[in-house]
Amino acid sequence: MLSYRNRLLLVGSVVTIAVLGTVFLQAPAPTLTVDQLMEDKSSHLDEEVAVRGEIRDGSINESSMTFILEGMDYEILIDYSNSGSISNGLGDNRTVYAEGVFRSSDGSYVVEADVIKTSCPSKYEEEV
Repeated sequence: MLSYRNRLLLVGSVVTIAVLGTVFLQAPAPTLTVDQLMEDKSSHLDEEVAVRGEIRDGSINESSMTFILEGMDYEILIDYSNSGSISNGLGDNRTVYAEGVFRSSDGSYVVEADVIKTSCPSKYEEEV
């Protein structure tokens, strides 16, 4: 039979291994800009990605639940029909973080997002 001290060490070891395993297996992918994602699209296809960009003015389509996210040189379609709630709502020219699977269909690229986060516009407004 294990002593009390040995049982504590065993339990502590198991908990430590479980926590480390969870951290390493669920570590989020680094956030890419739209341009970074599109410049290296073949290495990200059909994988979970996190991308940040600005919503193109007039591109939000509420019926199809899509919008276009712009970078400096590229743009990508974001399909948010699988996402839950969207923080602070969507709006033209807002900076958005989207997380989901990066797919290709008929030469077009889309992120099927399950997470959408928008920036708070007030932090960019000038004080009067």
